[in-house]
Amino acid sequence: MRRRRRAPAVAAGLPGDLYEDLLAGPCRARAAELPGLPAHHLPSLAADADPRVRAAACARWEDLGAPLRERLLADTDDAVRTAALLAHHTGVPMPREVFAALPDPRRALERCRLAPELEAELVRDGDAEVRRALAANPSLGAHGVAVLAEDPQDDIRSAVALRPDLTEEQRAAVRHDFDPTSMSHTLPWVEDLHGDADAMRRLAASSHPLVRRSVARARHLAPDVVARLARDEDRVVRLFLAESCEDTPADLLLEVWRWWDGSFSHPDRPCSHPNFPRTGLLRYTADPSGRMRRLALDDPESTPADIARLARDPEAEVRRRAAEDPRLSPADAVRLLNDPKAYVRGTAVRNPQLPARVLAGLLHDRDTACAAVTNPAIPVPVLHRILTAAATAVAARR
Repeated sequence: MRRRRRAPAVAAGLPGDLYEDLLAGPCRARAAELPGLPAHHLPSLAADADPRVRAAACARWEDLGAPLRERLLADTDDAVRTAALLAHHTGVPMPREVFAALPDPRRALERCRLAPELEAELVRDGDAEVRRALAANPSLGAHGVAVLAEDPQDDIRSAVALRPDLTEEQRAAVRHDFDPTSMSHTLPWVEDLHGDADAMRRLAASSHPLVRRSVARARHLAPDVVARLARDEDRVVRLFLAESCEDTPADLLLEVWRWWDGSFSHPDRPCSHPNFPRTGLLRYTADPSGRMRRLALDDPESTPADIARLARDPEAEVRRRAAEDPRLSPADAVRLLNDPKAYVRGTAVRNPQLPARVLAGLLHDRDTACAAVTNPAIPVPVLHRILTAAATAVAARR
């Protein structure tokens, strides 16, 4: 289903005088589209000389008085009249003659309430694009939804399966296509319900993985909802729970850590989660999984002997974790500079336990200087000399 665009949250929080400045500037038409614009500006926007501004005012149809609505519906500009018609018919059923006269019917198919006989005809239209647009229309009637739920096109049925107006029994009855490996986004209508405990409980039991994934993105969930999602058959549900929900239990966080160590949107989860275990991790020192052995050094009771042992681990990621530990012995830090893996060597270059003479050699080597200069053990006066020398070299090239 194509995701509907949502208004940026920042727009609702602009200071009043900033709205006035924006409306008085060259971008008045764009400013008129801000969803957080105070309602007292709307009458002047609806009567503005610029048709783009008048059309933008139509997006706030519910906030406009009847006289302003009538004026916009009778506007001399085609685009303004069309915007007014579309806004008007989100609540009032659109008759066939109005629909037929639209220059582009797609927006009406996507958002307008249609007269029952018109809707009954369109949901069986031979053009799949027409039915596809209707499938996500929030104003579609129950009969139209039922017809499209049995559409021959998989993607149309799939769009219907994600409608917020379905009961979970109805959703389960829709034969939908869903690729569990595809990138998924939180459904806006589920996100809007994140604060409703009863809705989250109901939706956590949904047959549709994307609905359950969207529930798992809630910051807080009731214990029984967390417990249900923590054992969900869809691995992404468990991942999203570990990334987003502050109530995720430690055992699930550890389970997710076995196969996931961060995304671009949540780079430090699950390890940075407040419920992630901070003690008792030494028991993973001999775990068959290298990912779990890496955790051992995060235990406050780990010792230099543990670091020395893991610095010789057969898995490079475990050696890299040991290479970044400030308790690493100087001898092991030097040894890891010759590790077979470049990222282990690069981490060892930054370890503050490197002997000064070794670090000096790394700073003088063109291949390692960029990494070595970030080593926290370098004295500040030395850094100043490096910066001065670099500035002199740059100046000499000009």
